Amino acid sequence: MMAKHGTIGIAVDERGVATVTLNRPERRNAFSGEMISELAAAAAELGSDSSIRVIVMAAAGTVFCAGADLEWMRSQFGAPPDVQRDQAVKLANMLNDWNMVPKPVIARVQGNSFGGGLGLMAVADVVLANEDARFGLTETRLGLIPATISPYLFARMGEAGARRMFLSGRLVGGREAVDVKLISRSIAMANLDVAVGEEVDACLACAPGAIADAKAMLRRLADNPPEDLINATAGWLADRWRDPEAQEGLAAFFERRSPAWAKSG
Repeated sequence: MMAKHGTIGIAVDERGVATVTLNRPERRNAFSGEMISELAAAAAELGSDSSIRVIVMAAAGTVFCAGADLEWMRSQFGAPPDVQRDQAVKLANMLNDWNMVPKPVIARVQGNSFGGGLGLMAVADVVLANEDARFGLTETRLGLIPATISPYLFARMGEAGARRMFLSGRLVGGREAVDVKLISRSIAMANLDVAVGEEVDACLACAPGAIADAKAMLRRLADNPPEDLINATAGWLADRWRDPEAQEGLAAFFERRSPAWAKSG
């Protein structure tokens, strides 16, 4: 049985496997302020519960996560700078909370994912995706930058993969997503649950304390992200919200037109 928490659902089976389901299919599971808060609370709750052994991150509907809800994003434009920064820090801290969870986190990506959705994938330990899914960091098409998610994507893909996706905003399929290390495996939808089950079983065969220590060790080796980097990326996002490019980009999106700065090839 899945308990609903507003914008997400949480179900736990008898083995201690928790499934966290993004549950805003009507908004393509885009992050709202409410969802960000609920995801942060889920990370704290499940991360501190000794009965939880593995966490599966899933989503309802046909899209895994469309990133930040553009209505929520647009609402930041008119907010005072301190409110903008607080909202950006809230998103940055939620991602860091999931990055710090001392349990294996397996992302079950059944559909397309964009922007902040890729950040959520990047804080998972294993990402299994439907081979028909498409992925993109489309922020620059809107005059924004993938700021708060950048430390995790950089850690997963390295500089070369990050440059390849950050600067063009183009969409990539499963094979290319594996090549740039965004996802672990690209799998036919019919086999996705089997593959997730195999990863879960492998984690359940390991000592939970050793897993927690191994994850902490890897974070220490990577030093990702230090506190000043969380603050820096939140500042970059808040700065972009105030930039005329971003305001034109979002206005163009809602008005179904090309932004003034877009050039056709």
